[in-house]
Amino acid sequence: MAVLLLWVPARWPRRLLLLWLAAGVTAIALGHHSELGAWLPACAGLGVIALAAGVGAGLARPGTDARLTAIACGLLTAGLLSALLGLLQYYGLAAPLVPWTTTPDLGQAYGNLRQRNQFATLISMALIAALWLHGKAGHRARLALIPAAALLLLALAASTSRTGLLQLLLISGISACLAWRERHPRQGDPASTRLPPPWALLALIPAYFFAAWVLPLLAGSGVEGMMHRLREGAPDAHSRLVLWANVLELIAQHPWTGWGWGELSFAHYSTLYQGPRFTEILDNAHNLPLHLAVELGIPAALLICGGFGWLVLAARPWRETDPARLMAWGLLGVIVLHSLLEYPLWYGPFQLVFGLCLGFLWPSPPNKAAPAPEGRPAFAPSLAAALALMAIVAYAAWDYTRISQLYHAREDRLPAWRDDTLAKVQDSWLFANQVKFAELALTTVDRANAAEVHALAQRLLHFSPEPRVIVKLIDSAALLGRDEEAFDQAVRFRIAFPRDYARWLDHEPMDDPSE
Repeated sequence: MAVLLLWVPARWPRRLLLLWLAAGVTAIALGHHSELGAWLPACAGLGVIALAAGVGAGLARPGTDARLTAIACGLLTAGLLSALLGLLQYYGLAAPLVPWTTTPDLGQAYGNLRQRNQFATLISMALIAALWLHGKAGHRARLALIPAAALLLLALAASTSRTGLLQLLLISGISACLAWRERHPRQGDPASTRLPPPWALLALIPAYFFAAWVLPLLAGSGVEGMMHRLREGAPDAHSRLVLWANVLELIAQHPWTGWGWGELSFAHYSTLYQGPRFTEILDNAHNLPLHLAVELGIPAALLICGGFGWLVLAARPWRETDPARLMAWGLLGVIVLHSLLEYPLWYGPFQLVFGLCLGFLWPSPPNKAAPAPEGRPAFAPSLAAALALMAIVAYAAWDYTRISQLYHAREDRLPAWRDDTLAKVQDSWLFANQVKFAELALTTVDRANAAEVHALAQRLLHFSPEPRVIVKLIDSAALLGRDEEAFDQAVRFRIAFPRDYARWLDHEPMDDPSE
């Protein structure tokens, strides 16, 4: 990101930056009952999107074809590398590449993206980039794109992501329509063929299902294939329908200002639903409009989503004919589709692409840039911003390194933080909640510290309402004579985490953060 900042033009897209600042101020005002620390990741994500939008606005200017090609090639390369890693993971062959990748269970594929839907979205973006490069390439390069597309298709099938399947259906169908339009131009329009034939694009769909059928057969028994996922679906208590029903019930309780930014996990734990309950810790609504509504309120969600929808409708993407803008719309489309089912905009790679597309599709009005003062290069603001970003990232990496030592066994910690670790990292403000969480987990509750532990557990219940926090809250409340509160928390504990509740009743210890 810091390197890309050097591409930001001298006059950044003012409207996008002002929109970002206004959104941040408004959201903080609406989320007054949330801790400031909860806003740091959101503000950082908005900052990445805004900076990437500045780069995208520069790409929209004439003479930037080489940069567009570099970005498309970068997306394709990232997709192909992830596809190779994913297929190695799927067949249990990724162990020699550790620690450069992970080794999930046999039949699981997600590259280095931690989660198969994110993996599928990266593959879909790489496929869109390959289609754009097809229009720019010569005959030999187009032939080379065929095995690349085949590898991407195999990886998409190996992901067993239903989100990825939906993205493929849209990419195949829309690109086939565009290819047909190229071959049947309107009267007076120039005839140019950039996309493969429509039949070849539509053939991606049966090819995907063939790959989804063959891949698990080659992996051996016990591997869940895409066909099984489509047929069986998710378990009832883990389905998105149950999740969304719970979120809608939470929205109904606080429709105007929401529960507060970062408070969804606490709201989900503390609410006793009338119907089925989503059984996992719920820190995201897995649908961006619903997430904004439950944490910021319905008015804020309508303002943000309605404003974005108005921008899209005003831009009329269905009338686009420029290949570069069509690629940007495609990349934006798969991210938005994924955002209706999960939360890709919580992760830097997707924030980066999202911002690039925004800046490219909605650049600032063309103005003559003011000349740089004598003796100062025109790219000085971009260079200063890049250096500042690198400094911030370096500080965050250093702070993360030392705070993470709390979650390692003593013998695995770095020498500087091997002893008295907790006392040495109390000054962190980026990861203050993580420090407090470790402090609570490592503290034994007794009558002398019950009040202090109770206050800390109440605070951390809003950060991560999981069994280790709940047990400390119940024990400290009981020691303080707050029997009704202890009973209420025990009821919620039993409903939210029945297995951990049974372990607690059997006096089995909870895991400490270093295990």
